[in-house]
Amino acid sequence: MPTFEFDGMGTFIKTDSPQVVEVLGTCALDFAVVDAEHAPFDLVTIDRMMLASRAAALPLLVRVPDHRNETILRVLDMGAAGVVVPRVDTPEDARAVVAAARYVGGRRGISPSPRNGGYGSIPLAEMIAASDRSAVVCQIESGAAVASVDEIAAVPGVAGLLVGRLDLSLSLGVSGVRHPQVMAGVERTVAAARRAGVVAAVACGPAEIAEMAAMGVTCFVVGSDQSLLASAASALRGRLAAP
Repeated sequence: MPTFEFDGMGTFIKTDSPQVVEVLGTCALDFAVVDAEHAPFDLVTIDRMMLASRAAALPLLVRVPDHRNETILRVLDMGAAGVVVPRVDTPEDARAVVAAARYVGGRRGISPSPRNGGYGSIPLAEMIAASDRSAVVCQIESGAAVASVDEIAAVPGVAGLLVGRLDLSLSLGVSGVRHPQVMAGVERTVAAARRAGVVAAVACGPAEIAEMAAMGVTCFVVGSDQSLLASAASALRGRLAAP
């Protein structure tokens, strides 16, 4: 199992189609994130997306809908490169989700029979070592999370912090993902990630990449398969409508 480094550029996948993974695999993205929090993905569909991931050589993370051990275990058993975990508000939350993703020192139940174990073909020690390198990405999306971000970033096993600006704006009681309080939360999270030596990530639009990179962000989740399709279709329609 190759080691996946959470960094670079990717997008969310919200459409339950393995062909979407195949198409994105031709686009030189570093990863994609299957959005099982906000899109209709069940375990069978996620399993098919992971098959497409291997065929397309595109690492897939899964944004899980909750912190439960069994939720995290199942998607990692299917071969996900990592998990993006929403609503990590405290270092205790971070320690719990890392433990759910780890065999050694954690709470992840072990079986060599799923995909991550090569259906029993990978030596057990090798499977454990590779699986325990799965990326655990904590979403910072509340005022409480921003207040505790240094402690969250310092939890061993956290690979990165991903700022969810829309939820953060709601938590802070302000309007818009570019509100000064929200952007201050981004800056504080990036600084904490850099101090801890983990990846600073943000979900953003294409026009914001340069600005976020100047802050120190190194990982960008840009839009989604749906927004990219809509943007391209709208641009095409605009060109056809031009005199």
